[in-house]
Amino acid sequence: MKQFLLLSLILGTLFTAHAQFPAGGFGGGAKKSTVTGRITATILDSLTKKPIDYATVSLVNAKDNKSVNGGVTDEKGKLTLQNISPDSYKLMIGFMGYKTKSVAVTTTPAKPDFNLGTIYISSTENTLADVQVQGTKAVIENKIDRMVYNAEADGTNAGGDATDVMRKVPMLSVDINGNVQLRGGAVRVLINGKPSGTMASSVSDALKMIPAEQIKSVEVITSPSAKYDAEGSGGIINIITKKSNAQGVSGSVNASAGTRQNNGAFNLTAKTGRLSLNTALGGNFAYAQNSRVVLINNTQLNAGGFNNVSQDGYSKWSRDGMNGSLGLDYDFNAYNNISSTVKFNRFSNGGPGAADYIINGLAAQNISDMDMTFNNMDWNVDYKKTSKKEGEEFSVSGQLSTGRTPTSFSNILISALNPGGVETFSNNTGKNNEYTAQTDYTYPFSKKTTLEVGAKGIFREIKSQFDNSAQDFDYNQNVGAAYGVISFDLTKKLKVKGGLRAEYTQIDFNTQTSGIQKNDYFNLFPSVVVSQSLKGNATLKLSYNRRVQRPSQSYLNPFRNESNQFNIMQGNPQLNPELSDNLEFGYSTYIKGSVINASVFYRRTAGVIESSISPVTESGISKTLTSYINVGTAQTYGFNIFGSYNPKPKWTLMSNFGLNTYEVSNNNTGLSTGTYVNYNLFARSAYGFGKGYNFELFGVVNSPRRTYQGKTDAMIFYGASFKKDVLNKKGSVGVNVLNPFSRDLHIQTVNNSITATGSVYQSQNIYYPLRSFGVNFSYSFGKLKFTEKKKIKNDDIKQDQQQGGGGMGGVQN
Repeated sequence: MKQFLLLSLILGTLFTAHAQFPAGGFGGGAKKSTVTGRITATILDSLTKKPIDYATVSLVNAKDNKSVNGGVTDEKGKLTLQNISPDSYKLMIGFMGYKTKSVAVTTTPAKPDFNLGTIYISSTENTLADVQVQGTKAVIENKIDRMVYNAEADGTNAGGDATDVMRKVPMLSVDINGNVQLRGGAVRVLINGKPSGTMASSVSDALKMIPAEQIKSVEVITSPSAKYDAEGSGGIINIITKKSNAQGVSGSVNASAGTRQNNGAFNLTAKTGRLSLNTALGGNFAYAQNSRVVLINNTQLNAGGFNNVSQDGYSKWSRDGMNGSLGLDYDFNAYNNISSTVKFNRFSNGGPGAADYIINGLAAQNISDMDMTFNNMDWNVDYKKTSKKEGEEFSVSGQLSTGRTPTSFSNILISALNPGGVETFSNNTGKNNEYTAQTDYTYPFSKKTTLEVGAKGIFREIKSQFDNSAQDFDYNQNVGAAYGVISFDLTKKLKVKGGLRAEYTQIDFNTQTSGIQKNDYFNLFPSVVVSQSLKGNATLKLSYNRRVQRPSQSYLNPFRNESNQFNIMQGNPQLNPELSDNLEFGYSTYIKGSVINASVFYRRTAGVIESSISPVTESGISKTLTSYINVGTAQTYGFNIFGSYNPKPKWTLMSNFGLNTYEVSNNNTGLSTGTYVNYNLFARSAYGFGKGYNFELFGVVNSPRRTYQGKTDAMIFYGASFKKDVLNKKGSVGVNVLNPFSRDLHIQTVNNSITATGSVYQSQNIYYPLRSFGVNFSYSFGKLKFTEKKKIKNDDIKQDQQQGGGGMGGVQN
């Protein structure tokens, strides 16, 4: 009943908003609906019959000679003007060295589209004076709540992909696999302000599929407004793509092969009139390589007894995956659009392993096998309505997501006491169904004041089925949310954007021992950003916001993962969400092509979720149990500085350095970790030799990472790539290398735990095979168009950092 009432509230808000805010705006009555169309033409040289690219075209009203639209032709001389209301116009065509030409155009409601066919213009020695040409944008811009990198203004992006673009964006760091971080934290990636279907399975793989030429700009939002779902300490990256009106068929093919991993992807878009269809298919395969794990567990039980277990072994895991999608997008007219996308993903990892054990002085050997599979399907339907008033938009979105994660493992422990071996095995299937309804409305009162309102409902059903049905775990979580955001200018240089998001969360779950339990709570999430423009292209910003992160299925699932039978892993359904308050002060400037961006921030997080190790005794053998708990409250101070410099036009140097403190305390338990410092460093040097040749070096340093029980050592990796544009810049070939001078990345983690049952000292050394050499090829055909997928993505839950990794028993290649 509560789910029905919550959904009714969302839908009621939806229809009320639509009734109160018609296309005409507030209190002004609805505007008369007008179907708009498009005007197309091809501009050629009258003598050579060759296309005129970058010819400037202006559409003026025949009655008052006021300009209503405009654009430039592409490399084939083609032009398309969208959203043209039925009327009489003059099309003014001009280009340097050519005579300006005027062509009469009349469209009607019955025939809103008009194809002018081929238009010839003749050369002249006179300079074009009556057509305005706009100047070049700055590479870096600062806005009220975000920093903008204008990729279209950076000529060095030609021939690359979105990963290459991300490496040039302030405050971002990208590793060799294309994983993006913002100030050391995880990020949410949007396409044109919406979660994109291409990002559903793998952000790093999706970025490699987007040509750099299709990216207009990249927005970095470190302090998202109340409009966005709360998502932790990272932030948001919003990729704005160029508007393309190409008809016909276009696509791309990408392939890479190496000593560590192979990838392939195919994308195809077919567009005719107002209908666009797109499909994609991709796959990846990682070679099975030995990952060595050396583990020591020393436990001291309060009840008496001391146990020592040491392990030296390997896991030889492979990883493969595939994904596919099918989508359609249809414009009823210039104001109404509907789209739908279905996307499937399947990933699998696991494999055999073996380890030698010393258990309290007695030798033993364990033979293991592990398999984890992830299957997921997302189906989205989206409707969007705009009006003649620029910036006004109303949208409704719905999403169905289903996921299945079957997991199985087996162990055979051979010892002098049991020479035939003792076998243990278990299976678990996790099921996650998610239903989402969302509506948003944006109304600009003026160019200086804009209001945004919306509502959202999320209904999650999580089930975990064990070998023994009596241990099944059911978890239901329903979230209802509503928000309001207003932005306005106090002065020409002082801008403000503030908002409030309200969320009600309803939770009920059952466990084997506790029966059905409930946990309902209500939260308010305010946000505000104040921006002051200074002289010399400099900007000051001050922001505050609150966010929440709810534990995901892997944190909650009480399934006992005994893939390493001496170090058991288990979720905790009693977890509470994290709540964070964030305060940031930033400064940005742009001086003669050089960029400096600096910020300091403070974050207070209550209910911090971390993994926790404790001793347990089973069958007379001491083991460790790794689970998750709400540790306490964290106080974090930090700063970030980014700089970019061009010693020469074709040479770019870039670096980002971030530092933050780690401190957790809990007054109830008396916990106080003290204060530690974490940092990360990214450096890059890129040089273009001309004729399509590009060379790049980069390195990443992540400092030791602290937790309340221990620390993980620093991680360093580096690489280089060389790329050449081919096939008239429609394709590229390249070679790359990662950590060439060391096969393994050695990572050590040490934990010390004192609990009510005893104490644990655990030392784990993982030797991860990271070195790789590879070649890659990409090719684009047709005129590429990246179709926006207005998918919902619920990213308000805290994700497990060890998913698919098998915990202490091994690592994933």
